[in-house]
Amino acid sequence: MAKQSLFSRIFKIGKANANAALDSIEDPQKMLDQSVRDYTDNIAEAEAAVAQTIGNLRMQEEDHKKAVQEAATWGNKALAASNKAEEFLAAGDAVNADKFNQLATVAIQRQMASEKTAAGLAPSIASQREIVEKLKTGLTTMKTKRQELISKRDELVARARNAKTQGQMMEAVKALDLSDPTSEIGRFESKIRADEAKVLGASELAASSLDSQFAALEDLGENTEIEARLAALKATSNNILEEAPAAAAAQAAPELSEIEARLAAMKKNSSGA
Repeated sequence: MAKQSLFSRIFKIGKANANAALDSIEDPQKMLDQSVRDYTDNIAEAEAAVAQTIGNLRMQEEDHKKAVQEAATWGNKALAASNKAEEFLAAGDAVNADKFNQLATVAIQRQMASEKTAAGLAPSIASQREIVEKLKTGLTTMKTKRQELISKRDELVARARNAKTQGQMMEAVKALDLSDPTSEIGRFESKIRADEAKVLGASELAASSLDSQFAALEDLGENTEIEARLAALKATSNNILEEAPAAAAAQAAPELSEIEARLAAMKKNSSGA
């Protein structure tokens, strides 16, 4: 029992390996093309068989038609011979009457043989006609199936090609995923951004230092301008103070002269009075 089980397992393994090998070498398009060719050959064989059956039927129909015609011909001959025998018998010619009666009998016998032949062919013809109709229907069905097989073959071949193309695309995508150049770009971009951050920080730091220096210069300039303006104001004030007495004296001189003149006039008028 154990030995039989071992052989059974080995057989199954061998069968599985054989099927796997067949699957690996099977080309769907070639296999489907072969199926179409085989089915086309079957249809050709069926057409030949149907044609032969139809030919046999037509021959039987011809034989039946011929037998029917012969039966009618021999019936007419039997009638003609019988009528002739009656004529000779009426004329008193017994010898010829008997002769034509014998001919009528032979004609009737042949008529009966032809009718028997026709009657024997009739069932066979009916059966053959039924078979031919079935074969024609079956042949039409086979041709329809063949067209369906061709359409299905074309569909499956197209699907197989699409699947193969998609498989190749997926392999290409996998290859791109494994060696994605954007990962290197991302790494370099990160490094460059770090460098840019350093430069930006240094620039900002340098700008801050320069701003403080320029601010000091601006403060220095502002103080210098303030001192200059104070000096100018002081100089202006000193000039005003120095010029004020002289101006006052110059302004007062005409007034004193006019006062003195009026006093003199008043004195003169007083003396004259």
